[in-house]
Amino acid sequence: MTDHTLPTARLGDGGPEVGVQGLGCMGMSFAYGPTDADASRATLERALELGVTLYDTADAYGAGENERFLSPFFKAHRDEVVIATKFALSIPPDDPTKRIIRNDEPYIRQAVEASLRRLDVDVIDLYYMHRRDPDVPIEETVAVMADLVREGKVKHLGLSEVTGDELRAAQGVHPVAAVQSEWSLFSRDIEAGVVPAARELGVALVPYSPLGRGFLTGSFADAEKDLTAGDFRRQQPRFTGDNAAANAALLAPVRTVAEAHGATLGQIALAWAQQRARVHGLPVIPIPGTRKPARVEENTAATRIVLTEEELSLLEPIAGKVAGDRYADMTFTSAGRE
Repeated sequence: MTDHTLPTARLGDGGPEVGVQGLGCMGMSFAYGPTDADASRATLERALELGVTLYDTADAYGAGENERFLSPFFKAHRDEVVIATKFALSIPPDDPTKRIIRNDEPYIRQAVEASLRRLDVDVIDLYYMHRRDPDVPIEETVAVMADLVREGKVKHLGLSEVTGDELRAAQGVHPVAAVQSEWSLFSRDIEAGVVPAARELGVALVPYSPLGRGFLTGSFADAEKDLTAGDFRRQQPRFTGDNAAANAALLAPVRTVAEAHGATLGQIALAWAQQRARVHGLPVIPIPGTRKPARVEENTAATRIVLTEEELSLLEPIAGKVAGDRYADMTFTSAGRE
């Protein structure tokens, strides 16, 4: 028996209908320290029961391991889920810690075939360009992606960390269903150019890290002190040292709002992200990541929290006070090219 609770929204003008909250699956096999495969599988099943239908992965997550891990779940529920994966981050065999951005046709074709094999599916529902190589015209990259649609290997196209102008150029080649970018109480740079362009073009926004990689939940206060050695948040500027201490203090108004709703900090952060749809007038489908069934229950419950204008005003100044960039190298983000 299922208990679907989520309303739905459409990814782009012609894209699929999905639950208004998706699930980021990266942490199930990559980036956030030790994993528990059984708990992750239970989380996938519980998310589907709760109406989560958009599942997000990428070929770079664990060098393909995340796609392989998700494959049995996708096969068991193929008609119920929307599979989103990505290309563009090439991993050199001699240095698995390094990433090379590639948007050229030979690499894209190699990448899509590899993802189809790992996922063990005939078609990818939503295929993203994970990161942008400024040396390759985006029109050329999207033209190759459009060919994949015509060839039946991909159903819909997405872009990640593109600027508003890049989105407009891409849309001139082929309809884009979704743009994925970091968007949260701590990260709002996309509101200047990307969000208006998406609204104008009828493209959905898919915020990744809507919980500020867990920092907005209060689950850790300093990455170097609180997280395991293999956790990549230890390399992100805003989660360590003086920046972490300054940013932890910014959670005070989130706590105030959470207490008023009898909610967790994470639920308020997600409610804020969900309400961007109304504030900006476009579909917004956040993809918080988790590996625990109880947490996905908590996260989806946040879609039922409505923040008042007064509460939104209380939360409004937070992003402008955040110390540290969201990555040590911002050149491959949309903010680094705006």
